[in-house]
Amino acid sequence: MRFQRIPKLLAGAAVPMLLYLANVSPDGWTLVREAHAVVGAPLTPGSVAGVARRTTVVAASANAASQQQQAAAAQQQQQAAAAARPPGAPPVGTVVAALPAGCVAETRNGVAYQNCGGVRYRAAFQGDNLVYVVE
Repeated sequence: MRFQRIPKLLAGAAVPMLLYLANVSPDGWTLVREAHAVVGAPLTPGSVAGVARRTTVVAASANAASQQQQAAAAQQQQQAAAAARPPGAPPVGTVVAALPAGCVAETRNGVAYQNCGGVRYRAAFQGDNLVYVVE
């Protein structure tokens, strides 16, 4: 007899809890009320979401600054190379089929070049043909 009362007691305790949690709206009954959380706006500066957002912004701005520095360095190198070129030298990027006379082989940063009177040529292929590109 004692065990027969347990389901009634559990049901008696569960009904008030469900009524407390239940939300009556024009659409009907629901068990979950409207949430009032604001995603992405932590209340404390040291929260995980705030730290993640701040480090992402800092990393993105540092990456952009690094790219700008690399672009500026490359532009300075191109300007220095253009200033050091002899007069009448072919423009950078020009493709020639044969090297002029008097070229000397040199290697810079692991890349083989032919230095012909101050103009550097790098060997390349166009299809099956060996050509030289002015650097």
